[in-house]
Amino acid sequence: MLLLAVLWAGSWAQDPGFQLRVQELVRVQEGLCVAVPCSVSYPAIGWIPSTPAYGFWFKDQTTTDSDLLVATNKPGQDVQTQTQGRFQLLGDARQNCSLLIRDVRMEDSALYFFRLERGHYVRYNFIQDKFRLEVTALTQKPQIYIPETLKPGHQVTPICMFDRTFEECPAPTLSWRGAIVSSREARPRTSYFSALTFTPRPQDHGTKLTCRVDFSRKGLSTENTVLLSVAYAPKDLVISISQTDVPALEPQGNRPHLEVQKGQFLRLLCTADSMPLPTLSWALQDRVLSWSHPSGSGTLELVLPGVKAEDAGRYTCRAENSLGSQSRSLELFVQYAPENLKVMVSQGNRTVLENLRNGTSLPVLEGQSLRLLCVAYSNPPARLSWARGGQTLSPSQPSDPGLLELPQIQTEHGGEFTCGAQNPLGSQSISLSLSVVYEKGFASKAFSSGTFLGIGLTGLLCLCLILIIMKALRKKWTQAEVPAPAPGETPRSRLSRRSTLLDYINVVPKAGPLAQKQKAKPSSPPWAPAPEAYPPEPRKNQKELHLVSHNCPGPKSSTQAPEAENNQEEPHYAVLNFPGLRPWDTQRPKDAYPEYAEIQCP
Repeated sequence: MLLLAVLWAGSWAQDPGFQLRVQELVRVQEGLCVAVPCSVSYPAIGWIPSTPAYGFWFKDQTTTDSDLLVATNKPGQDVQTQTQGRFQLLGDARQNCSLLIRDVRMEDSALYFFRLERGHYVRYNFIQDKFRLEVTALTQKPQIYIPETLKPGHQVTPICMFDRTFEECPAPTLSWRGAIVSSREARPRTSYFSALTFTPRPQDHGTKLTCRVDFSRKGLSTENTVLLSVAYAPKDLVISISQTDVPALEPQGNRPHLEVQKGQFLRLLCTADSMPLPTLSWALQDRVLSWSHPSGSGTLELVLPGVKAEDAGRYTCRAENSLGSQSRSLELFVQYAPENLKVMVSQGNRTVLENLRNGTSLPVLEGQSLRLLCVAYSNPPARLSWARGGQTLSPSQPSDPGLLELPQIQTEHGGEFTCGAQNPLGSQSISLSLSVVYEKGFASKAFSSGTFLGIGLTGLLCLCLILIIMKALRKKWTQAEVPAPAPGETPRSRLSRRSTLLDYINVVPKAGPLAQKQKAKPSSPPWAPAPEAYPPEPRKNQKELHLVSHNCPGPKSSTQAPEAENNQEEPHYAVLNFPGLRPWDTQRPKDAYPEYAEIQCP
C-alpha cells in the first residue's frame, strides 16, 4: 500500500516534460496475439545513461489493489495471475513502452496506462495517455492457397497460412482434414503455415479440404474449407426449347427433331457442365452462328424471332474445353404453305426447260410434243394436280402428278391449263394459256417476235441485189434484142410498153415437172434473149427458184401478137440464182426437183 501511494503521488497533474505516444483504441480477436506500439520521453534529471529504467503497465481500476499490475520489467515485481506470461513489456523501457499481449481473452478488455521510473526524479504515471483494449469474438480464418482448377493426375501442393502479427507472438497449431489427406499428413504441426502435397483424381472433384488452426487454450480454434475443382471434359449437355417469347424453357429430352411453322418465334438454349467452364457454340449445318466466351456462364442462347424456310436444318450445340468436347443436335423442320409455284416447259425435242410464271401465254406448233412440269416449295410436300377448263387431268405419271405430257399437240388442246399445289397449311395455283398454231402461222408469229428476224433481213438484202442485177440485164436486152422502132415510134416508147416483171429476170425455157405435164411443147418466146445471153448453169452451192406462171399474158407488140395468141397456155419459167447455200439446202439430194412457186396474175 505504501508503494502504491508513493507511485501515485505527484502523478495526477500532467507535466509537459513527460510525453507518451500510444494509440487510443486497440481491437483484437479472442485468442490472438497483439502488440501495442508505445514510445516515451521524459526530462534528463536525476539519472545518467547507466541508470536503469523500469516500466509498469496497469489496468485502470478504481481500486488501488496491487493486483492491477499486468506487466513490468522490474525484477522481482509480482503481476496479476491472469496476465502472467501473457502480457509482456517489450524493450528496456528507457524509450520503448510497447506492450505484447498473447492469447487475448475477453476479460482483458479494459483501459491501460503506463508508469516510468528512472533515477530519483523520473517517477511518473501517464494517466492522461491511456489506451483501450477491445476484445472481439474470433472470426479470422486461415488462408488456403490452391489452384482454382486441378488437373487429374498432376501433383499439386496447397498451402495453409495464418497471419502473424508480431515476431514474439507464438505460432498456432495447424492441421489438414479431407478425403485426399492421408493419416500422416493429418498430424498437427505448430507453425504459421502448412503445405500439403497430393495428386488429384477425377473422383476428388467437389470434395472438401479443410485447414484447422488451434490456439493455446483448449477448445479455441478456427478453420477454413475449400471445395476441390478437378478439371473434366464437358458432360450433361442439354438443349432447351421455347416457342414463345417468355423465358419458360422445355428440355429437348430424346426428341431428335422439332417442327415449327414459318414466322413462329423460337428460342434454343444450350447448357453443359465442365471444369473449367466450356466454350459453347451454335451451328446450322457446318455454319457457326454464335459462340460464348470461355469465361461465360456455361449457357448459350440462340433466338429466331421469326423462323424462315431457310432456317430449317440441323442445329448443333458444341461444348468444348481443354480436356474434351461434347455436342448435341436438333433437326429443325419449318412448315409452310406452298409458295414460289412455277411451271417448267419443254417443247419438241428440246431438253432445255423454260420457267413460266402465272398468266404466261404459250404458243405451241400443231403436232409438236409438249412437257409441262409444275414445281412448288412447301413443307409438308404439297399435293400437285393439273386442270383444264375446271376439269382435273389425269397425271402422265401417277408417281409424279406435277408432270403433264402432251405427246402430239392438236387444235383442241388450246386453252387455259392450271397447276394447283395444296398442303394442310394452304394452297397456291398457277395458270398458263396454251395456243395451238399451224406451221406458217407459227413461223409468222416467230418472225414477228424476232425468231426469224435474221432470215428476213437476209432475204431483203438478196431481193435488193436481184433488182439491181435485173435492171442491168434489162438495159442490156433492150440494146441487143429490141427491133428497130416503127415509123413514128421512138425507142423509149416501145421499151415502156414491154417493161414487165418478166423483162427484169432471166427467162429460161427449162421445163420442170410441172412443164412436162403440158400437152404442147412450149416454144421460145419471141423476146427471149440469145443463148449466149443466158446466165450460167447453177453451181452446186446455188439454189434455184422456179416461178411458174399460168395464163399470164404480158404486153404484146405488133410483131409478137400472133405468136403470143397461139401460146397462151404456155408456162414460163424464171430462174433466180443465189450464190450461197442456205442451211436447209445442205441435206437436199442431188436428184431432187427444183422448187416452184405459182404466180397469180390479175
